Amino acid sequence: MLTVYGLKNCDTCKKALAWLKANNIEHRYHDVRADGLDAGAVASWMEELGHAVLVNTRGTTWRGLPDEDKADLDSARAIDLIMAQPAIMKRPVFDLGNKRLVGFKPAQQEELLAYT
Repeated sequence: MLTVYGLKNCDTCKKALAWLKANNIEHRYHDVRADGLDAGAVASWMEELGHAVLVNTRGTTWRGLPDEDKADLDSARAIDLIMAQPAIMKRPVFDLGNKRLVGFKPAQQEELLAYT
């Protein structure tokens, strides 16, 4: 079953969940702040997607970080940041089992429809 990782107060996550329901796509929701994250899963996603895809550098959480935390970001440091502050992760993350999708644009919607 599809798992959606996100934050309950994230507008994009809310839209994605409503869209999944409207399209009768079975899913499980995992709130990364309330339910936490597994470091092994985040490391696997990082290996698959890279930190440029997984780290939301446009959000307020990122902008609030000290410059030294943002400088010379690599995958290992990105994992540490996401584990410490899950809101830094781009959302939603859709875990399809054999691959992950990040974000909720038309390209991800097409892939989600093809998944069912």
